[in-house]
Amino acid sequence: MPLVAAYAAVLLAALAHASWNALLKTSGDRVLMLAAIRLVGLVAGIVTAIIVPLPSTQALPYLLAAAAIHYAYFGLMIASYRVGDMNQVYPIARGIAPLLVLLPGALLAGEVFGAMSMLGVCLLSAGVLLLASGTSTSNRKAIMLALCTGVAIAGYSFLSGLGIRKGGTLLGYIAWLEICTGIGIGMVAFAGTRGKDAMATFAHGHWRSAVAAGVLSVGGYAIALAAMSIAPIAQVVALRETSVVFAACIGSLFFGREIWRQAHRRFRYRGRRLDPARFRIDVI
Repeated sequence: MPLVAAYAAVLLAALAHASWNALLKTSGDRVLMLAAIRLVGLVAGIVTAIIVPLPSTQALPYLLAAAAIHYAYFGLMIASYRVGDMNQVYPIARGIAPLLVLLPGALLAGEVFGAMSMLGVCLLSAGVLLLASGTSTSNRKAIMLALCTGVAIAGYSFLSGLGIRKGGTLLGYIAWLEICTGIGIGMVAFAGTRGKDAMATFAHGHWRSAVAAGVLSVGGYAIALAAMSIAPIAQVVALRETSVVFAACIGSLFFGREIWRQAHRRFRYRGRRLDPARFRIDVI
């Protein structure tokens, strides 16, 4: 796959990431929706693992570490959303990740960038981080959790990028990563719900959106990992974080009325200058 095609595919992965996050945001129960999304990944991983070779033993430490950091990522993400606004937490977590990948990429993967490439990664991260500047309040706990979430994103992205290169089989690595993350996150989600009845009720009313979100999640991340196998990890991570921009666009297209209702209320109450990007991120 040529690099240009890989970068274009990553932009599609970013769109897929924003789309499944929108489905998650608008679901009635986010915990059960997240469990359903990981269930789709688990099923896809099991089916794929049956027909493709196993990843090499060299990739096993990277695979297990990436799966473990995924658990931490979901926990930190949920915790940060509980104490802070999404329009502050999400851009910080997503914007800082590419910057954190630069140094280990240079030291451990030999990915030394030229001045223009380095500038491109930094500008993309800065643009995403700027979306958090429109918030009127500063929640230190939320910011710290968002920064920790960004560290987790950088961690599982970098480890998966290295693991995919050592795995010997692209689909085999992706399949077992989905299996490892799906089993763990599914068990945690099941333990935190009201039991089988709640899951059955949710599945009956939301199975179409859950399957769609699962396919978008698995497909989007698989594309990103495929790109990491041939392209610098930091550049792929930076392009993938443009999902924040796609999220703002989805908010404008599908939730525009709610955005401007929020804007009108806030304008009347506070009398402050409006920042449309802020309300778009709020909705998504």
